[in-house]
Amino acid sequence: MQDDLAGPVRQKVGGVAAKILVVTTFENDEYVYEALRAGADGFLLKRARPAEIVHAVRLVAEGESLLFPASVRRLAAEYAGGDGAASRAARDTLERARLTGREAEVLRLMARGLSNAEIAAGLFVGSETVKSHVSAVLAKLGARDRTQAVITAYESGFVAPG
Repeated sequence: MQDDLAGPVRQKVGGVAAKILVVTTFENDEYVYEALRAGADGFLLKRARPAEIVHAVRLVAEGESLLFPASVRRLAAEYAGGDGAASRAARDTLERARLTGREAEVLRLMARGLSNAEIAAGLFVGSETVKSHVSAVLAKLGARDRTQAVITAYESGFVAPG
């Protein structure tokens, strides 16, 4: 998969950035990783039940949650905290970000695939507060979306798979 994939695909539709949900028959970890790195907002296997696909489309459309199937968790375990250039860059990014304790907690919950509403319920705060924390995390990490922030968290070893 090419790094420039998200460029031509992620266009504005009616003034709103298009959301990308990859639905595929391929469970190849490298494809998942490259799709997410290229800007996909979620990844789902085609064999998912129809209700799961509908739910995934709604979540991605709302920008609420990274879909994190088992294959992505395996992938995160493989790539997380490694010694490669991506891992070093991710660790540097997180170090420079200087996340507050609450922002770090929100990032960990985002990495578990929780929506803003689920994070709010778990932290006993309002959804607007969570949205503020998510926005701060994205800004501090220089991430364009939740997916990119979560990838940075896993690559850096900040979040451990499983």
